[in-house]
Amino acid sequence: MGPRRHELIKMGGELVEQLRGPYVQQVREAITGWRDPRAKALRQRRRALRRARLWTATGVTTGTAAVVVESSAAAPGIAVPALIGAAVVSGVAAISTGVRSWRLHKQPLPEAPPPPVVLPGRGSQAREPMARLGEAEDTLRELLAQLSRGALVPPDAVTEARDTGAEAAAALRAVAAKVQVVERAREHAPPAERGHLTESVRALRVQLDHGMDGYGGLVAAAARALAASSMATPRHDLTDATDRLAALASALRDLSRG
Repeated sequence: MGPRRHELIKMGGELVEQLRGPYVQQVREAITGWRDPRAKALRQRRRALRRARLWTATGVTTGTAAVVVESSAAAPGIAVPALIGAAVVSGVAAISTGVRSWRLHKQPLPEAPPPPVVLPGRGSQAREPMARLGEAEDTLRELLAQLSRGALVPPDAVTEARDTGAEAAAALRAVAAKVQVVERAREHAPPAERGHLTESVRALRVQLDHGMDGYGGLVAAAARALAASSMATPRHDLTDATDRLAALASALRDLSRG
């Protein structure tokens, strides 16, 4: 295979990968949006409201028709009782669906999930840590939701852990963005400079792995709190892990700005 043909095949593969990426991302976003508990609750609200309006309109229409037929027809026969019966059924259904719609609107909506994050390219040193971060965020979110519902730890401990996790995730993604910038710069650097940039990427990857270890520590502490039966130990463990991750997130932010 000649070098020209090899280059064309490589360019074609890169083009296919670039085109496939947005479509795959769109499909993933659509699936995520459909499964989102908040979006599901909103769909239930809209359906209940539409049904209540439909039954109300049907009841008003049939009731009005019964009045018109009764007043205008000399011998209405069974038309009026049938219309009255339909109006009664529609009224009962309107009340039932109206109550359901009211209850659904009174219930608090679940928290909206975070927007999907596009992972770094397959050849980037930041891809694997960012993939792990996405999975860890999902796990921590579920653990903290269960801790909050079960009242196993005080609400302020859950809130602090959630906020610290979000700050640490943002700091980790900032470092990952820096890795990708250095990797792109390495492709255009003179050969004599590429070794230094490669070492810089490796150092940043070490920081990413260290940060993921800290994030994993918070996930583990939340899991222990959920599994424990006492109140004192889980709170102390979760609070310590939150404090450690907060300090680590601060160091990562300083690194990403440097």
